[in-house]
Amino acid sequence: MDADRIVALVTAGGIEITDRRRNATDDGWSLSFANGATVEVGDDGSARIGGKGTKAVARLLDQPVAPRDT
Repeated sequence: MDADRIVALVTAGGIEITDRRRNATDDGWSLSFANGATVEVGDDGSARIGGKGTKAVARLLDQPVAPRDT
């Protein structure tokens, strides 16, 4: 999945993007959304979802939610 597709799917689901920038290692994108979710998208197509709004964004992207460490 690429950053443009993720932005399109999440914003179509009603969650506004608040920030989009290249990550610190310049090998992907860091996307932030108004519900508190962040998505790290690698240039290789990998995606990792985190933050407060993880469940809503994962549902929109049809991705599983990783369990939290306890």
